[in-house]
Amino acid sequence: MSSVTRADAVAVANVWVRFVHQVQSAVKALPLNKLALNKLKLPAFGKMKAPAWLHYLHFHEIKDRVGLSTASLIAFVIGLACVAGALLVGLLTAKTFVDWQAIQFYRVEWLLAATAAFVAGILLKKHEREDRD
Repeated sequence: MSSVTRADAVAVANVWVRFVHQVQSAVKALPLNKLALNKLKLPAFGKMKAPAWLHYLHFHEIKDRVGLSTASLIAFVIGLACVAGALLVGLLTAKTFVDWQAIQFYRVEWLLAATAAFVAGILLKKHEREDRD
């Protein structure tokens, strides 16, 4: 290590030591015994009310309204996420024809995953059988 580098390192270390001492003296000067941290009033989240429409977003509420089983609804949501992924892949920019082809392959993969999820949702759906007399 050269003498110039060593001198710079010593100077930086001295600045750091002085900074640490200043912070320590500032913290010691605070009247911590006068600060009643346990008496601070924080907002009461228990008193907050959710909007009236929020209950429509509950999983079991959606399940009852759509009429799907739990597994079928999960597969449906995964399928929707895959369709969203296919749409978001379109935001990629292609500079060459090969890049464009790669983006199209990504889109096809997302759509195949969406198709598989939707088919799984159809297969997992519980069918209500009507009694035929």
